[in-house]
This record gives sequence, structure tokens and C-alpha cells, in this order.
Amino acid sequence: MQDDEFRPKLGKIGSRGSKAGKRYAGQVKAAINRAGGRLQRGGRFTGSRTGRGGAAAALLKSRDRYAAFRQRRVMVKARIVKLAGKGSDRARAHLRYIQRDGVTREGEPGKLYGPGSDRIDSKAFVDRADSDRHQFRFIVAPEDGIDYDDLKPLARRLMAQMQEDLGTKLDWVAVDHFNTGHPHTHIIVRGKDDRGENLVIAREYISSGIRERAAELVSLDLGPRTDREIEQRLRQEMEQERFTSIDRQLLRMRDEDRLVSTDGRDAFRQTLHQGRLRKLERMGLAEEVDPVRWRLDDELEATLRRTGERGDIIKTMHRELTGKGLARSAADYLVHDRREEPSPPVVGRLAARGLADEINDRHYLIVDGVDGKSHWIDIGKGELTEPTPDGCIVRVTSRDTKPRQVDRTIADIATAHGGRYSVDMHLKHDAFATESFAETHIRRLEAIRRSTGGVEREPNGTWIIAPDHLDRVAEYERLRARVEPVIVEKLSSMPLERQVSFEGATWLDRNLVAERPEPLRNSGFGHEVREAHARRRQWLIAQGLAHEEQDRVVYRANMISILRQRELNRVAGQLSDQLGLSYAEAQPGERIEGTLRRSVELASGKYAVIEKSREFTLVPWRPVLDRYIGKEVSGVARGEAISWTLGRQRSGHSVS
Repeated sequence: MQDDEFRPKLGKIGSRGSKAGKRYAGQVKAAINRAGGRLQRGGRFTGSRTGRGGAAAALLKSRDRYAAFRQRRVMVKARIVKLAGKGSDRARAHLRYIQRDGVTREGEPGKLYGPGSDRIDSKAFVDRADSDRHQFRFIVAPEDGIDYDDLKPLARRLMAQMQEDLGTKLDWVAVDHFNTGHPHTHIIVRGKDDRGENLVIAREYISSGIRERAAELVSLDLGPRTDREIEQRLRQEMEQERFTSIDRQLLRMRDEDRLVSTDGRDAFRQTLHQGRLRKLERMGLAEEVDPVRWRLDDELEATLRRTGERGDIIKTMHRELTGKGLARSAADYLVHDRREEPSPPVVGRLAARGLADEINDRHYLIVDGVDGKSHWIDIGKGELTEPTPDGCIVRVTSRDTKPRQVDRTIADIATAHGGRYSVDMHLKHDAFATESFAETHIRRLEAIRRSTGGVEREPNGTWIIAPDHLDRVAEYERLRARVEPVIVEKLSSMPLERQVSFEGATWLDRNLVAERPEPLRNSGFGHEVREAHARRRQWLIAQGLAHEEQDRVVYRANMISILRQRELNRVAGQLSDQLGLSYAEAQPGERIEGTLRRSVELASGKYAVIEKSREFTLVPWRPVLDRYIGKEVSGVARGEAISWTLGRQRSGHSVS
């Protein structure tokens, strides 16, 4: 007999029967369950109860479902956030966000509170959590939250119950929000238990246990739901185009053939189920097999959840646009979310910016497009898109997830050099490449390494490039697109009406002289832009910057430069009075040196104020300058761009 054929038989010594083995196996399963683990049918370990709260979650799940049906409903969203690296900065940013203006009933900033105080110092909480591996973030929203004058007592009782379920004291803070139709509480819990160890909460307790505990407390406060309340809400659910509690019941009722039978003794429930199934049939999500049996679509839950989300988005768009006097037909509403394929660029006026998903910090824009449509666009993490004021003109482009030319160049050079890449190899491979150009490839590799580890760097600075490098780059871009699915470009911070007679180069001017101007539909914002174009043409003619020739308007060749220079001179004069310095215009080829003081927003774009001892200069702004405000910078003017030398880099950033 070989070693790998040895199979131990469990049981008492000398026992040949299998009963002892089965009893022992049962004891092992019971021990796993007591420890918080879980064995599914078939013996597969899921780990859903691993961690604190597993036993409480099992108890809550096994209780009387009829009694639970009468409980008040509470929505709980949960997220575990890793705090490694810049996690502390993100934790501070999240605390600032949930305490922002306008979240209380009085429209004031949110107030951070805790177990025993209505005023908590957020800095002290973040400092205590500085070495934590992770933290938990919860949003608790009772369906009947509007009946609470104050949510603090409910939050404190919930956290006290969680401490009992988890068997440890919790360090937590919370903020109540009343700025939506559903009052809710943001709760942040440190990822440490009372012994200073990492706090691990069972997945099942997070997914359902907290919700059940919150529902118990709300039911104690407001009383259980009455038969009349339950029936009214179920009747409302029957025609809803979203995933409902009736759908959840129907999915549980499926038999071995995955069919649902509506033949029951309860007349109300039978009518309810039949009515809902007819609605699902009209939506193409259910099929009648015979008068009492139905087949449900395998994607029923996912489809209904997506449909419900889109319905909520349409309501948000209608509310925001109507409130700003921009009401549009529902047929002109378009929804772009991260699940859809990349769409053509959207150009238009920013009507609103808001939070699509508070727990995951996903934001949205509502853009009143020149195509006459109103667009709802998921822009991903809010911190990745700079603030954009309402009324500004933007272009929103889907992020391309394909490898770039820089990636193909790296792959080609690595193929020719045994799977290696470096600046020196690049310069030898391409005689026309410059060192600064090669270093843009190094920065690309650094970004990929930090994000996915898809490339390796040797101590001598040489990079190891895998044969499937382009596939790894595509995966890196796909991951990026989940966090930041679009690129938001601010075309003009100036409202459309003000651009008509503004003495400077505006978005209207650039569109008028463009080889391929934005196509304008004669409705919605597109119609407004058409009218603004006509009025701007008349202003340009009056200024001598354009003239009519037969049936068309001819613009001066240097019209944009003249308008840009007029605005620069006017703003430079205002800054000269403020700073007490003279203005020196940057000349092509001139070296620009000085202290980067701040930025100024012009109609033609953003400019940097570079201050010297007796004078200052205005030069086009680039995002790379954000980190250098108040510091010494230098660069060379090259037309309308500056080739910067920043920090301690060998050759600086070349910005065009």
C-alpha cells in the first residue's frame, strides 16, 4: 500500500461500523457551527459565520418568520474599508463628507456623536484609529424613519445590541442625515475589539443580522406592522417595477422543477401572487405554464434591481431639473451607468452633481446636453473628479480600457530585450526618443505596479515585462474604469448667458470657429446654444472680429488669440493692483522661474500665477501643479504650453 492510499476510519478502536464515524463527523460539524463557521448542504464550508456574531446571525435567521414579517423594515448598507496606505486620509475625508452642510433638518452641518456624547471630536477618533487595519461603515435607514424626531437613541441602542451580539465593546461614531426623503444614520466602527485585536465580524451578521436587530428596535418603538399596513404595502408592491418582498417569496416558493405554484388556501396571498406574476409576465420575467404554475426568469432579481435603480435615477433627474427650471420630457432622459458599454462623449451644461451611493462614495452628474437630452452619468469616486459648479460647460467621455500606445511601445522594446525595459534600452531602441519622453513610460509602469502589481522593477531600475503585458494593462484599465468610469473635462466655468457678450475667448467662440463644431439639436440646451451662437456672432461683428460675407459669417484668423489676450491683460491689471507687482508676459522660449502662488480661472481656461521678486507671470495651468502651490517652480515657455521642471526629478514634466 502506498502512502497516498492511506484512509483513516473514524470511530472507537476495533469498531468496523460507520455509525461512530458519522457521529464523530456530526460532532465536527457542530463544533464548526459553534465556532462561527458554517457547512452548507453537501459539506462545503462557506465561512459566512466566521468571526464575531455568527451565532447571533444563526439565531436571528432561525426565528419565527411570521413574527419577523410583522416587524418594521430597516435598510442597512455595509462596507469594510481598508486603511492601509492613504486610508487615514480617506477616513478623514469621509468624516468631513458625512458632516457636510445641509444634512440636518435645519440645513446645518451634521453633528458627530457617540455612545455617551452628542459632540465627538472627529480628529481624536481618526487618531485613535491611525494604526487600524480596517474600519466598518454602515448606513441604517428605517423605512419609517420620518416618524423619528431624533435618530440618536435608536443608533445607540442598536450599537449596544451589536456589542452584546459580538461580545466586545465597540469604538464608534455616527452622524444623522435628514436631507433625503429617507432619514438615515451613518455609523463608523473601528476595526479593533476591546483587546486591541483586529475586529472580524461574521459575514452573515453584517449582511442580515444588523438589519434584523435594527428592525426589532424600530418595531419596539413604533409597534409591529398591522395587518392593514402590511396589506397596503403589499398591494403597492404588486405593480412596482423593482425587486419586492413578493418577488422574494415567489423565488422561495419554487419547487424542484423551478416552478411556482399559486394554488393556496390563503385567498389574499393567492390573489397577491397572481397579480404580481401577471405584472412580471408583462415585463417578460415570468411565463404561465398552466393556470396555477409559473416559470420565473433566471435573471429576475438582477433585472428588477436594475430596473428599480433606473426608476430612482429618473425620479432624481426630474426633481433636480424641475427645481432648476430645466424640466424635460421623460423620453429625453438618458442613464449612463458603469455596467453599460462606453457611449459617445456627452457635451452640455452641468445641471447637478450628487451622491449615487453614499456607502461606496460613488457620485453622479446630470448634464443637460447639446443633443437635447438630459444625461445621468455615474462618475465613480467623487474625490477623483475636481469640483464642477452648476452651470459650467463640460465634456464627459467614457474611459478607454484598451492599452495605449505607450503600453505597446513598452511591450515592443521588452520583446526585443529579453522581457526587460529601461530608459537606456528605450533610447537605444528608438534613436529619435528623448530621455523625458522615455520617462513618461516609466511613470506609466509605476502607476500599474502600484495599482495591480502587474509589472516588477529590479533594484537597478530595469523593469521585468511579462509576455502578456498588454493583457495585464487591459485588466489595469478595467479596474481603473470601475473606480473612475469617465473623464470629466471642464470646457468653460462661465454660464452660457454670460458668454454672449464677454470680452474674452469663450467656449462659444471655440465652437464657432471649430472645424467640427458640436452638433446642436434644436431643443433643450441645444436650442439655447443655437440662440447664444447667433447673439455672439452679432457681438463679434460689432467688435470688428468678424464680418458677414454673403450668407455666412467670416471670423478673423487670430480672433481667439485677440480675445484671450484682452482677458489676460484685464486680469493681469487686477492682479497687479492686488499683489503690488508688475505683470510680465511670458515669451516663447523664455525660462519661467518663481513661486507658484495660486491659480486663476479665465474664460479661456485656468492659469497659474508665478511670482518673482518684483513681477509676476500668468501661464497655462496643468493638474501636475496642484502639489507645488507655494513652492519654487521653473520651466520653459513653448507656445501655449510650459515644459516644467518640478521637484527633484531629473528632467521634469514635459507638458504640452
